[in-house]
Amino acid sequence: MKILLFCLLIMAANVIQGITGFAGTILAMPFALQLVGIDIAVPVLNMLGMLSGIYVFAGNYTKIDLKEWKKILLIMGVSLIIGINLRGLLSTQAVLLYRIFGITVILIAVTGLYSYLKGGNSVLDGVVPDETYLLSAGLLHGLFVSGGPLLIAYLAKKTKDKTVFRSTISATWIILNGMIFISQLLNGSWNSGLWKMLLYTLPFFLAGMMAGSRLYRTMDQRLFMILTYILLMIAGVSLVLK
Repeated sequence: MKILLFCLLIMAANVIQGITGFAGTILAMPFALQLVGIDIAVPVLNMLGMLSGIYVFAGNYTKIDLKEWKKILLIMGVSLIIGINLRGLLSTQAVLLYRIFGITVILIAVTGLYSYLKGGNSVLDGVVPDETYLLSAGLLHGLFVSGGPLLIAYLAKKTKDKTVFRSTISATWIILNGMIFISQLLNGSWNSGLWKMLLYTLPFFLAGMMAGSRLYRTMDQRLFMILTYILLMIAGVSLVLK
């Protein structure tokens, strides 16, 4: 039953991922941690995040903002490596990691929702340097494959074109999630059980991405983002109370 629920969670999360190019993993992660644990949730969701990037990139590669993409990869790549190593050191402190992640998600959701309701400008503009968003996003991505919201906070200030935005962030996940995947292969995380779990989730992943990509063309972005941040708050609270 938990495997079926995990697959359905993957499908729902990737409807969102297909629409925005982000948010799918961070919405799924708190519930996935409770369903299958960190040793399964992080590798599988990381791989699916990379595949979602490829899915979007394949049809929109000419729309990438190359200047911003290079800057993102440079800064996030460094802090991503730090996050990967921290997760390894704290692997025996799963409850602590869940609490930290849950509180982080709640803070992201509250500030994100406030920003959208106030017109889309970050409440931290002029207070937090742009590079801090990227450094923090890389660290969080290395720990939980969930750096999306902080990257969004940065990228939303740099581009107002929905297609450029979605293409650039999707191309970013291909590289960064690929780095995480290589580190997981090197440390032996991917065993036969994980590959089998990935195969179970693939049909649900594809169904979600196809539905999300169709909705992307018609859905009001602002309304969807408000709903996304409300879901993030619920997910964060559920993780803190785990």
